[in-house]
Amino acid sequence: MATEKTFKDVQVTSSEIEIRKIGLKDLWQALKEGFDDFNAKPSHVVFLCVIYPLFALLLTLILTGQNLLHLVFPMVAGLTLLGPVVSIGLFEMSRRRELGLDVTWSSSFGFVHSSTFAPILALSVVMMLLYVAWLYMAQLIYFGLFGAVPPVSISDFATQVLTTRQGGALIFYGTLVGFLFAVAAMAISVVAFPMLLDKQVSAMTAVRTSIKAVTSNLLMMAIWGLIVAVLLAAGSILFLIGLAVVLPILGHSTWHLYRKLVEP
Repeated sequence: MATEKTFKDVQVTSSEIEIRKIGLKDLWQALKEGFDDFNAKPSHVVFLCVIYPLFALLLTLILTGQNLLHLVFPMVAGLTLLGPVVSIGLFEMSRRRELGLDVTWSSSFGFVHSSTFAPILALSVVMMLLYVAWLYMAQLIYFGLFGAVPPVSISDFATQVLTTRQGGALIFYGTLVGFLFAVAAMAISVVAFPMLLDKQVSAMTAVRTSIKAVTSNLLMMAIWGLIVAVLLAAGSILFLIGLAVVLPILGHSTWHLYRKLVEP
C-alpha cells in the first residue's frame, strides 16, 4: 500500500538550488514585469485601506501625548523591514498569473491551508522581531544622545535634530544602524518569501538561499536596494498616498527578481 508523502519527504535542499548572476537589464525587466502585474490586477485600494489606518494610529498616538516623536521616522522607515511580509499575497498573485491560474485576493492567500504556511509564518515572525529590534536600537541611540526625556513637541524635536551636535550624531548613527538592518532584512527575505511559495523548502533553506543570492550578486542587489529606497521615498510624498501604488509594484517586482535570481 502506498504511503502518503510528508513535507519532509518532498522538500528541496539548498544544494539542489542554483543561483544565477543578474545584471541591470534583469532589474529593469523585474520592475517592468511587476508593473504589468499591477496593471493586470490593481491593488492600490487594498493598500490604501492598510496604510491610512496605520498612519492615523501613529498620528493619534503622537497627538495624545505618547511622546513618540523621536520614533516617528524609525517607525515609518522600518516598515520596509516588514515589506516582504505584507507582500506575500502579491508574490502569490504574480506566481498564479505566471502559471495562468485564477488571480484573486482570496486565491492569493490559499497557501495558509498548505504545508508552506508554517515556514512562511516562522519567517514572518523573524522579520517582525527584526522590526522591533530596529525600534529598540533607534530608541537607545536617541536616549544615549539626548537623555531619557522624549521631545515635547515637533518644533522641539526639529530643533534638537537640526541645530545640535547630538542631532547630527543622531542622523549619522541612525542612518548607519538603519542601513545595517535594511541589508540584513533584504539578505534573509528577498528570495526566501517567494521561494517558500514556489518550492517545497524549509524556512532555513529559503533563508540560506536568499543570503547566497544576495552575496553572489552584491552590486546588483545594492542597486536594487537603492531603487527600492528611492521609490519608497517618492511614494511617501503627499501623505503616503504614493505608497499605495509603489508598494504593490515593488511586491510584484520582487517575485520576478526572484525568478531571475533562482534557477527554476
